[in-house]
Amino acid sequence: MMLKITITVKEVEYIAFRMAKENLSFNEPIPAFSTRFPSILESCLVTPFQSFSGKYFYPTFIAKASILFYLMIKNHPFQNGNKRIAMTTLLFFFHKNKKWIKVNIQEFYNFTMWVTQSPRIAKEETINATEKFLKKYIINLE
Repeated sequence: MMLKITITVKEVEYIAFRMAKENLSFNEPIPAFSTRFPSILESCLVTPFQSFSGKYFYPTFIAKASILFYLMIKNHPFQNGNKRIAMTTLLFFFHKNKKWIKVNIQEFYNFTMWVTQSPRIAKEETINATEKFLKKYIINLE
């Protein structure tokens, strides 16, 4: 059974954003949530669930998680902290769907940096690599 549980702007604000701000600030603070760029976050959150003629553009859970992660990094919905917020949003999305990724935090960070540095013309390849990465580490929480 494919899970279709979405993630909302409020959830990103109250959970993922706060987790990133409190636990991943380092020496580079994350600005207030209200300073995000209008509509970009909303677009990142709805894109994984878009469909046409009854068919999802991203039909599997991993495909949805991968495009969500990619867009949260590449579309820069926030003034700062996009990678950190993308990581915590992905983790929250996994948890909400009773899944997790069991991966070393440094490897997860390194992969996040690789996605960040990937050229936009390699979007499909980057998303495919993200799917492969997530499949390698996904576990069920139940």
